[in-house]
Amino acid sequence: MVPPRKKAVKKQLYVSNRRRFLFPAAFLLISSLLMILPLEGMVVSVKAVLSYVFIPQVRLAHGAVKYAEGVSTTVQELLNAHQENRELKQQLEMDHLLTAQAESVFKENERLAAALNMTPVRPWKGVWAKVAYREPSQWNAVVIDKGFADGIEERSAVLSLEQGQEGLAGVVMEVMENTSKVLLVRDEDFSAAVVLERGQEEGLLTGGGVQPVRIKYIPLLSEVQKGDKVFTSSTSSIFPAGILVGRVRAVRQDGSFQTAQTVEIEPLVRSSAVKELFVISGQEKP
Repeated sequence: MVPPRKKAVKKQLYVSNRRRFLFPAAFLLISSLLMILPLEGMVVSVKAVLSYVFIPQVRLAHGAVKYAEGVSTTVQELLNAHQENRELKQQLEMDHLLTAQAESVFKENERLAAALNMTPVRPWKGVWAKVAYREPSQWNAVVIDKGFADGIEERSAVLSLEQGQEGLAGVVMEVMENTSKVLLVRDEDFSAAVVLERGQEEGLLTGGGVQPVRIKYIPLLSEVQKGDKVFTSSTSSIFPAGILVGRVRAVRQDGSFQTAQTVEIEPLVRSSAVKELFVISGQEKP
């Protein structure tokens, strides 16, 4: 006879083997049913759950997808923050620009107010214009925003304000419909007949470019001192008489056989600082 203990052991082995067989068989049966049944509704959900439970690759893929979703969200937040920073930076730059423009407009209004309050002793008529462009190849020449449509003519005298005082700025050389080119006093091609305040000596003022503005043909024995004022002469064919040009900066007497002295001038109007110009029109030339 078989001992009871051995019978119990055999029974347990039988049950264990049976369970081991039934589990894969049931899994195969359910898998087959899931493959046969249409992929709709509950079938899809059950299939997804079983795949997640029994297939490790599915669990790993799910974890990777979740991680990628978190990374994507973080990256998107960083991109949004970067875009907001760029927009704030652009707004700050725009605010600085508007502030600078407001200051520039305020200063311009001050200059124009001074210009409107100018009461010259001579009946000069003309038009105010703004500097629109500066010639890069000819630095001492500018283009203004007024032309013959505004009554500007070639060879017209041009004035500007410097510290509340009007002074000679240049001459109109070219005129288009809505713009004009102005040659400034410091340009090498500029010239004008001028007269010295002390002694009323006349000479020819010429621009020097990077060199000082000079007056030529002043008699050697003429009394000229530093700080003397220089005005346009009544013998000028272009400029009305009495426009302030500048002040004497130095007197040169080079050479033993010269019969004239050269007078260096500091123009009242700084060529590099002109913003608005007054073009004289309707002036009768001698």
